[in-house]
Amino acid sequence: MDLIVFQVAGSRYALEIENIQRIIQATQLTTVPNAPEIIDGMFNYENNIIKVVSFRKLIGLRAYEMQLRDFFIKQQTEYRHFMDTLKDSLERGAAFNRALNPHKCELGIWLKNFNSYDEGLSKILKNLLEDFRRLYALASDALELSKSDANAALELFNLEIQKVFHQMIQEINLCIEKLETAANSLQKMIIYRQESARFAIKVDAIEDIVHAEEEQIMRSDENDSKELQLYGVLDVGGNLVNIIKNINIASKGELHGN
Repeated sequence: MDLIVFQVAGSRYALEIENIQRIIQATQLTTVPNAPEIIDGMFNYENNIIKVVSFRKLIGLRAYEMQLRDFFIKQQTEYRHFMDTLKDSLERGAAFNRALNPHKCELGIWLKNFNSYDEGLSKILKNLLEDFRRLYALASDALELSKSDANAALELFNLEIQKVFHQMIQEINLCIEKLETAANSLQKMIIYRQESARFAIKVDAIEDIVHAEEEQIMRSDENDSKELQLYGVLDVGGNLVNIIKNINIASKGELHGN
């Protein structure tokens, strides 16, 4: 069988290609009144309204938006600690034990790999990236200056570095306000047909297309649920991939229609 491998929260799953019509960028959805929790919403696809199932919710995980929210809040906390450590180093001459390479920190890596289809969010992230790089450059300048003129270094901290830091915090808050758009920019939707039903499955990322022979698949049904039946497990390059046999939404609420 030929399979599309996708990733959700670090785990890998696969669907047979013959059931997949298309893979598209996740987009803003319209809310479905009284829908079960696993349905994120609906959208117009080829002049048909189809519903979108969150694979994360299907397997009992939190929505991707909540993971992003945790990430942004963590970054705000991290940079408050960064500022406290920098100030202490400039005031008391204490060793500054934080990394000064912006390309190796968590926020820097995330910003480098993130792109958004939304112009508003893209502008926010562009400003955040500029201020983020400027914060590191100014911190390096202040630490170097403190070796010869501690007062001038503290003045740089109070006048320039604090200003850039507060701009960063504000920009991260703006990202939090656009969590759904940020999540959609990262996720994909698989347009999936199963018997007479057609719906979209929202996943974190598409990883690969692989071919599997019957004898390569390790059969197991211990992870089956009413909503998700697995065909077995496949080893792909040292990674275990759960092959999906069937997605049954009926027990979670009506999904059929288009």
